[in-house]
Amino acid sequence: MDLRRLEVFCKVYELKSFSRAAEASLLSQPTVSEHIRYLEDLLEVRLFDRLGREVAPTRAGELLHGYAKRILSLTQEASRSLELYRGKVSGSIALGGSTIPGQYILPILIGSFKRRYQDIRIRLVIADTREVTDMVLDGSIEIGVVGAKIRNSKLVFDQLFDDELVLAVPTDHPWAARPAIRLEELAEAPFIMREPGSGTRMATLSSLEDAGLDPESLQVIAEMGSTDAVRQAIKSGVGVSILSGRAIADDIRFGILRPVPVEGLSLTRHFYLVTHKGRSLSPLAQAFVDFLKENHSGEVP
Repeated sequence: MDLRRLEVFCKVYELKSFSRAAEASLLSQPTVSEHIRYLEDLLEVRLFDRLGREVAPTRAGELLHGYAKRILSLTQEASRSLELYRGKVSGSIALGGSTIPGQYILPILIGSFKRRYQDIRIRLVIADTREVTDMVLDGSIEIGVVGAKIRNSKLVFDQLFDDELVLAVPTDHPWAARPAIRLEELAEAPFIMREPGSGTRMATLSSLEDAGLDPESLQVIAEMGSTDAVRQAIKSGVGVSILSGRAIADDIRFGILRPVPVEGLSLTRHFYLVTHKGRSLSPLAQAFVDFLKENHSGEVP
């Protein structure tokens, strides 16, 4: 069965018109009619009922359309996969990253991936964990990298990178000169929290609960929608907070902020690749996923 004829058949089916299908396929109307007649003779069934200027698929036409779409999709996928194998990849991919991977990890990895496959376009959307997983669910992005798992049976989470959260204080804070503070002391200081939906917030609350500190005991004086906003608030003396060590690495290096260990509190968290369980990845998206897993430390030499 000729693939070109199947493409023409699908155009007629979707546009409900021989003339519109001819225009969309850059063919003459008699040629489109000949392709449909060939398929009907080959399969010994009528595929369309002619209803004046429009056509309607018969039951046989409906059955064929489902298989034709799958055949054409597999053909395109095979072509893209072979191009990928030869290193001749083109096209575009949309992915999402929650704040820390989106700002501090993925741009470096995307740069390295782009050097491997130059004829591609990558769109990176940075949002909080909840927003990124929602975009994977609605199909607006194929994959995401987030800082916490969301309970949803339609999503698959694969662990990728580790991240160390730290309690950050200004250098003139009383805790800055101490080797560590006790867990219960966290409830004594003004605390700046990330917004609901943030992976950093989810990881922080989970770690506190695991260590035996009720998050409700924290003196939360502000909720902020970005890591940078929290950093600036700490520097201004608004309060203390728990943030990604990656996000404040320069602040620590230049003596602007001080990380303070908390006794009994484990602040290692993970970043996860999130995909939709019911959707197959495009070859380009699969190539990027494989690349992420190759560089599971989150750093590219």
